[in-house]
Amino acid sequence: MNITIIGCGYVGYAVAQYWQHKMSLTVTATTTTPERIPELQAVSQKAVVLKCDDLAGLKSVLQQQDVAILSISSKRSASYEEAYLKTAKNLVSVLQDNSTVKQLIYTSSCSIYGDQDGAVVHEQTPPTPASSTGKVLRETEEVLLTASNEQLHVCILRLGGIYGPGRELAKIYSRIAGKTRPGNGQQPANWIHLDDIVGGIEFARHQQLQGIYNLVDDANLTNREVIEGVCEQHNLPKVIWDSSQSSQRQYNANISNQKIKDAGYKLLHPNMNF
Repeated sequence: MNITIIGCGYVGYAVAQYWQHKMSLTVTATTTTPERIPELQAVSQKAVVLKCDDLAGLKSVLQQQDVAILSISSKRSASYEEAYLKTAKNLVSVLQDNSTVKQLIYTSSCSIYGDQDGAVVHEQTPPTPASSTGKVLRETEEVLLTASNEQLHVCILRLGGIYGPGRELAKIYSRIAGKTRPGNGQQPANWIHLDDIVGGIEFARHQQLQGIYNLVDDANLTNREVIEGVCEQHNLPKVIWDSSQSSQRQYNANISNQKIKDAGYKLLHPNMNF
């Protein structure tokens, strides 16, 4: 099986690394950063520099491929529309003339649910993103789903907050330890370990899933519980909560992961690793 990973950042690299030992898989990894080519060559059979507006390049890397993984990211808010939406539109355009790709797996974000007042939400819950970036992510999903047909399965994995090697919770929260945070911290946390993102993508590929699936762990903790647990575990100063100030978090939803578990996926890290 031939697989192209479009966007080999934190998640894409981990997926390529996982698949490099599977002899039945041939992986092409793409990046927008030329300096990362040697790093990606170590975990793939082919590494390519690819910009989102390069239609010819996109068409080339998808030739004779069976599966495409779209795992892009943007560190600058202003570039979200270009990085996500433009890439999605170009990808759908290219796939219209591609007869070999049978599955597209896209890593989205649970943040598109927006403020659901802490209620439990599932894949059928209408997203109400409050931020401009969240709206772009919702549009990106909508564009990609238009490519779905009998020959092409489109699977969208909505990820919770990502942690894992290099993105340990202690590292993430050390910068706010001992400081005052607005609100009471009672919003659902919704995290997912990198291992389970890789596992979820592999599961989606192997089972040829299509449609939307939430991918979060079973911990069902609040932000406050996570932060206090991390601070206690790593002897960090406690965070002070100021409920007189409104929380600055732009989404508040308790994400259900029941659908992907009903499909047969078993979480590697059902509980959080502080």
